Amino acid sequence: MSPAVCLPFLLPFLLYTAHLASAANGPTADLHIVNKVIAPDGFSRSTVLAGLSSSSGQFPGPLITGNKGDHFQINVIDELVDNSMLLDTSIHWHGFYQKGSNWADGKTIKFAILSSDERNAGPAFVTQCPIVPGDSFLYSFSAPDQAGTFWYHSHLSTQYCDGLRGVFVVYDPEDPHRSLYDVDDEDTVITLADWYHVPAPSAGLVPVSQSTLINGLGLYQDGPESPLAVIHVKRGSRYRFRLVSISCDPNHVFAIDGHNMTIIEVDSVNTQPLVVDSIQIFPGQRYSFVLNANQQVDNYWIRASPNLGPQGFAGGLNSAILRYVGAPEANPNSSETRSSHPMLQTDLVPLENPGAPGPHELGAADVSINLGIAFDEEKFKFSVNGVSYVNPTAPVLLQILSGAMDATSLLPAGSVYVLPPNKVIEVSIPGLATGGPHPFHLHGHSFDVIRSAGSSTYNFANPVRRDVVSTGVTGDNVTIRFTTDNAGPWFLHCHIDWHLEL
Repeated sequence: MSPAVCLPFLLPFLLYTAHLASAANGPTADLHIVNKVIAPDGFSRSTVLAGLSSSSGQFPGPLITGNKGDHFQINVIDELVDNSMLLDTSIHWHGFYQKGSNWADGKTIKFAILSSDERNAGPAFVTQCPIVPGDSFLYSFSAPDQAGTFWYHSHLSTQYCDGLRGVFVVYDPEDPHRSLYDVDDEDTVITLADWYHVPAPSAGLVPVSQSTLINGLGLYQDGPESPLAVIHVKRGSRYRFRLVSISCDPNHVFAIDGHNMTIIEVDSVNTQPLVVDSIQIFPGQRYSFVLNANQQVDNYWIRASPNLGPQGFAGGLNSAILRYVGAPEANPNSSETRSSHPMLQTDLVPLENPGAPGPHELGAADVSINLGIAFDEEKFKFSVNGVSYVNPTAPVLLQILSGAMDATSLLPAGSVYVLPPNKVIEVSIPGLATGGPHPFHLHGHSFDVIRSAGSSTYNFANPVRRDVVSTGVTGDNVTIRFTTDNAGPWFLHCHIDWHLEL
């Protein structure tokens, strides 16, 4: 299969001058970034991992938890020594708005959105310099109005493809969906990841993954036997599973044989319950779904079919196991069935305060922007509205704090969009076949998707609200709306991590 091509989707914008798990790894924690040799699919390689101590690096990284209203202090300590991979690092806390703490956003690469009141920022070269070996950086932030499923990952070049990625959950003691499930803890988190046998710096521009890992375990084609992840359930109980794509590139179609899933959360936004039997999930996206363990006591295949990389489920490829208490420790005999009611993004409706901001008319926002994405096959570069992104020599936030007055002078012409404060912004992103579909993520905000990929209808009344959206394929014109109510330099970028370098 030919590899997907990559976009440098880091467009700097200047934005407007249940049984709740204990927070064992939060809200205050040290996060050690270390090199370690692991073999999650049976192939041994050196990696970049996070751990709660110098000797405990793990994949995925340790689950960080807290409760709504907590103040988080995560001290990231760089202990990297393997120069076959990047030695510097930074961490992005994906999904957190970072209001008043833009410096803690963790972004060290190419794309930024700025605001008229830039105080704090986090990503390297947008909001921070990278953390160097032997040094540390304390990310201190609050999320008083946010709860749900988040994640964290390196935001320096393609480093998270070497393993630096994990899940972050903020529990809400007053969760409006609490009556729908019995169990919600560290054992009900499900991660989907692509895995590569070659370190990212030498893997090529757009490598193809060797395996899919579910909760950090998987198999590769023609490889040795290797254990699969096993998720245990008790018949008669209802489980809130938090499904997180920590993928660098592929999107996955996720399903569990013999079971429906009731979606109740999308990208840390509560939604009206929606019953489906499969979920297509793109890099950076999160879904909470309730699974009612009401089937016969047995083993059932969990399937995550990637759009790129090894295909099928032979021998446990792209799979994990759902095991009822009392079932034998054996591989399932369950069969894959054709999805009869797959999740459609247009069916997802926010539970609270539905409706896009601004007039319910296309183009009637305070500011309307069209982002035309193109790919130059000779230069092997993507561009946005004719401009290819170039990393700044110093973080955008640092330049602002050092006295730069004109935001548009901080990056190449056309890379910065200055947005007025407290206004409604409408952004249209036509689909591009090359390297697509491209999942776009906006830092510092959630947005309403008034037109989804695969649809020609504009929905202003109750569109899905999220922070990562697939822009689809040629002919699509995904359109989002958000309000500039969170000042700072923020990124808008494709979340296929390899695309950050093109």
